[in-house]
Amino acid sequence: MPLPEKTSWVILAGGQASRMGGNDKGLVSLNNRTMIEHVIDILAAQTQHITINANRNHDKYQAFGAVFGDQIKDYPGPLGGMHAALHTLDNEWIGFVPCDCPQLPSDLVERMSQACDASTDIAVAHDGEHIQPVVTLLHRRILPKLEAFLANGDRKIILLYRQCNMITVDFSDQPNAFVNLNTPEELQQFGKQHESN
Repeated sequence: MPLPEKTSWVILAGGQASRMGGNDKGLVSLNNRTMIEHVIDILAAQTQHITINANRNHDKYQAFGAVFGDQIKDYPGPLGGMHAALHTLDNEWIGFVPCDCPQLPSDLVERMSQACDASTDIAVAHDGEHIQPVVTLLHRRILPKLEAFLANGDRKIILLYRQCNMITVDFSDQPNAFVNLNTPEELQQFGKQHESN
């Protein structure tokens, strides 16, 4: 079982954000702070080991922590960030969260870690209705499978997971923790709701 303090966590901010009008999602403003700051606040209370995967605006992201980009060109999506993390970080267990989930669980790191055992390749959060494939904790032994998968031109994350020993971690008590904001409209709506709370 991975010890929470031995895991390293990566915020995935490397996408093209086409639905956000091409704006860099982690840097868009939500209630007068960048989206990634909301995510960092939640993670920083749980782990000291946070890095950022980004393919644009490295100078801006470096204000929030260590940054690395994808090694594979043409934006292969979350798998590109996972691939880069496995080449950049030397931890046995590496966790991932997207930059557009501003209310992740406050016990994410501990709960994900405790769910794993020696045979687990990937733990994926489950909100009670759906898996959340980008909220994951994985063992570095999946790297050869991941590289073969990407070399084959595959990008669909769940297809890779099915090749591995995947478990799901129950967060059905916190289904709203995985709200992700993909469009300016969603961002505005979410911000208004939380200003009035």
